[in-house]
Amino acid sequence: MDLKKYQPLLEIMTISILVYGIHKLFFILNGANPKLQNFHFPIELIYGFFLICSLIIILILLKIKEKNIDNVGYAFLLVTCIKLAISYVVLYPIMHSGNINVNAEKIDFFIIFALFLTIETVVTIRILNNKQ
Repeated sequence: MDLKKYQPLLEIMTISILVYGIHKLFFILNGANPKLQNFHFPIELIYGFFLICSLIIILILLKIKEKNIDNVGYAFLLVTCIKLAISYVVLYPIMHSGNINVNAEKIDFFIIFALFLTIETVVTIRILNNKQ
């Protein structure tokens, strides 16, 4: 088994665990802030959701790279659009919850979404630049 081929997956997991730790530390240090309490979804669940989505996306892109590297960019656009639609379905209960902290939770959700989208984009660029 070629471990170098799956190195992007390890990188995604490492970066996401590191950023989750920083994010969780922020919540612990600001635990008394009422705007950061009673979220509909805990950040562990949101990070887990986006981590699984990112790993699946990169696995798909690595498989497509093996067959035809010219389709990696199109595949990235397609799976990112699908991830966006699924993310909206996950975000929908947050937007329509009666929670007074809905704005803080939406911002938190979109920051995590943007973070993982950035990570996926950088990894995809590296896959495309590594034409072997």
